Amino acid sequence: MYISGIPVSAQPRDAVDLINEYGDFDRWCAREVKESGIIGGKRKFLYEFYGNYETSVCDREPFVGPEWYLWRTNNVLAVVAGVVKTSTTVFPEPRDSGYCARIETHVEKVSALGIVNMEVTCQGAMLVGALEEPIKDTKSPMAKVIYGVPYNGRIKSLTFDYKADVGHETVRGTGFSPLKNMGYPDYPSVTVILQKRWEEPDGSVKALRVGTAIHRFTENSSEWVNGFEMKVGYGDITGEEYFEDYMGLNNDEETAYHCINSRGKNVVVEETGWASPDEQPNYLIVMFLSSSGKAFYGGVGNTLWIDNVRLERE
Repeated sequence: MYISGIPVSAQPRDAVDLINEYGDFDRWCAREVKESGIIGGKRKFLYEFYGNYETSVCDREPFVGPEWYLWRTNNVLAVVAGVVKTSTTVFPEPRDSGYCARIETHVEKVSALGIVNMEVTCQGAMLVGALEEPIKDTKSPMAKVIYGVPYNGRIKSLTFDYKADVGHETVRGTGFSPLKNMGYPDYPSVTVILQKRWEEPDGSVKALRVGTAIHRFTENSSEWVNGFEMKVGYGDITGEEYFEDYMGLNNDEETAYHCINSRGKNVVVEETGWASPDEQPNYLIVMFLSSSGKAFYGGVGNTLWIDNVRLERE
């Protein structure tokens, strides 16, 4: 299997080291994109947390990070039917003498020549994996994200600092109908998953769930909580006191994980069951989301500030 077109065997450095290398969020860069004139022609910025605070003009060029940069925000460039549009939901924000990452859910408004108006609920996401650019259509948005990177070790925990403004009412905003308040709250979530993946002869990809750590932020925190720790549970955790339904196997059609198989095809990763607690994984998923629901649904106003992200090995 592949990640961002790079064969698994080509990864020369440990994934945990590569992930932790950028976890202080003190280095950022921006891509400056001029959106199409039909939707206003404004210049927008797409941020990633590597670099030397440089800004480059990319317009229609797809994202290219530095070698072995395994993180990806969902700050994305779209070119749909020739129209250039951006979406930014992850931002650098000063903290002490450095920076942190602000991940938010908001409504993106699009007006074409003052006639066509669209309102889309955009969830903030910061993940380990890939998001191919440019986005060319709005079909199956979750399938456009490639979750995870090759990793053969075991993780003890994920630690990070955070602040949170959470629990805002879920708003559906697909862009094809008016915004709709759904009447229930939405919460940010952080996920660490270890899988044992394999590819079948027909190209489908299946996986056993080896390790799980998922946390939803259900309470506001206006002050920084430093060194928050999420411990990874191994094997079948459904009998544990801390288990919640959202920690279970993910085979939901709208939120299932995707990967690129050996044939270069985007396919669903089907989680077929729980691995034994001593199973050795071969894939690692890490993601920070400002909303827990499916695409175009989210608590508008949800904001999660993150800093000093670090994976600890067993």
